[in-house]
Amino acid sequence: MKLSICLNSVTRSLSKPEAIHLAKKLGYPAVEFWEGANAPVDEIKQALTETGVSLACMGGSNNLLVDPSTRAQFLDGLSAAIANTKILGTKNLIATTGQALPDISREAQHESIVDGLKEAAKLLEGTGLTLNLEPLNVLVNHKGHYLASSIEAFEIVRKVASPNIKVLFDIYHQQITEGHLIANITANIDLIGHFHVAGNPGRGEPYFGEINYKEVFKAIDATGYKGYAGLEYWPAIDGMEESLTKTLEYYA
Repeated sequence: MKLSICLNSVTRSLSKPEAIHLAKKLGYPAVEFWEGANAPVDEIKQALTETGVSLACMGGSNNLLVDPSTRAQFLDGLSAAIANTKILGTKNLIATTGQALPDISREAQHESIVDGLKEAAKLLEGTGLTLNLEPLNVLVNHKGHYLASSIEAFEIVRKVASPNIKVLFDIYHQQITEGHLIANITANIDLIGHFHVAGNPGRGEPYFGEINYKEVFKAIDATGYKGYAGLEYWPAIDGMEESLTKTLEYYA
């Protein structure tokens, strides 16, 4: 398992180039961020080139999948993000479903997500890119969001049936939503393209809280997974640099 620093959370007080240089200084191999089509590509590319740090993941197109009327907008955003990957070199993008529509059945929204991702798969075919669908917890952080369960996310990805569409398994979100982390991860590892990490409760440092990340990571490593786990947390008990240093030592 390789660790990636999320520039929108852990290092949010720094510019992206400053954060990329900090990653290099602290010994992290990669960074990631939420922006997709609107990413500041030139300044990020320069910092990545200067440091040799990799881009593990970036935003794709978000919150537009539950409603068929926003599908063209979703695909336009994804197309622009795909163009940015050619400059920045990442192979992973993120998608979220959006808020649940109160007057539309969950079944209809589920099928809209499947259909939208099938269209996305056509754009991704032959690119070597993976669009990772992320479920978010609705109990604490994302009330009203359509997709919370990793089980439903895996069901959606199986229906899409494309090697370019997988699940982003956010360990923090899924601890809140459903638990059974190791069982759900290992049973579906072939459908997981990326991980996110934060401590619970509080979404702070991963070395603090109820999630035993050493055991979770050990189980993931045993599956043969070679991708990244993005550190998408907000330092709460230590300063930014100390927090990142302790996190790297925790997993060493």
